[in-house]
Amino acid sequence: MLVVAFALFSCNMQQSASLEDALELDELLLVADRNLNDTVTVIGHVIHTCKHSGQKCFIVGESQKISLRVEAGEEIGGFSADLEGSRLAITGVLKEQMTVSRESIDEKESEVKEMQHQEGMEEVCATQLRNIAEMRAWMEEHNKDYYAVYYMDGLTYEILD
Repeated sequence: MLVVAFALFSCNMQQSASLEDALELDELLLVADRNLNDTVTVIGHVIHTCKHSGQKCFIVGESQKISLRVEAGEEIGGFSADLEGSRLAITGVLKEQMTVSRESIDEKESEVKEMQHQEGMEEVCATQLRNIAEMRAWMEEHNKDYYAVYYMDGLTYEILD
């Protein structure tokens, strides 16, 4: 009985230790380039799960500005639609999906500015120009000549609330 109690205590200690090292999504994104291909634990709010397969969920941090796609690994199996709105601690391997070059961003901005004066496009263009401005701000903050898009290969998750 003592062995079982010790085993349960040890599991709880490991779980607490991993949550101590967890980063809120907004914090993780600030240091993501230094954590590529590392196993990390991130905390975020689920805003969407893929209804058909459950193989993906999307989380946001407190700022709700940027989302992170999490792919369900073998141990997770899938993300239930019931998780939407929940706060999760997800452990997984952080990956870079793609980078968007400064040149591509410049080209997109030119295209958007050309469409900006077309009837019915004002709101869409304003949103796209805000996104471009946020990409440029991120590039400046991180001293990069590209904008990085990250995702996570999820290994496990825990519901926090």
